[in-house]
Amino acid sequence: MFEFDQEVVDALLTDNDNFRRLYKKHASLKSRIDDANQRTNPMDEMALEKLKKEKLLLKDQMAALIREYRQDSR
Repeated sequence: MFEFDQEVVDALLTDNDNFRRLYKKHASLKSRIDDANQRTNPMDEMALEKLKKEKLLLKDQMAALIREYRQDSR
């Protein structure tokens, strides 16, 4: 997800409860979306789109925390 920032992600996972919560929720949603796309756990398109939007929002929030961490580390 944030491969180019893996050091920062690791630091935030260790030190930031909010980032850790967002990361876990994002991983859970990714798994549910992957299952739906592979028909392992089918769901209707509206529900799937809602999950995708929620996952994207979490990713945006994590990206903001990464940017903030980078600025504070300067």
